[in-house]
Amino acid sequence: MMSKIKVKQVKSAIKRPQNQKRTLEALGLRKIGHVVEHDATPNILGMINKVKHLVSTEEA
Repeated sequence: MMSKIKVKQVKSAIKRPQNQKRTLEALGLRKIGHVVEHDATPNILGMINKVKHLVSTEEA
């Protein structure tokens, strides 16, 4: 079974580079405080790493 990871947006995407905005969008995050759940696959973890200064994570 794949482990799940909860991703929460904690900082605004305003004044961030376009690729970071698109990464948040691809993760399904729309606004501060929004939480989504993903499988902890290498590509999801890579996306989280790219915007790690804007999100917080925890094991689901």
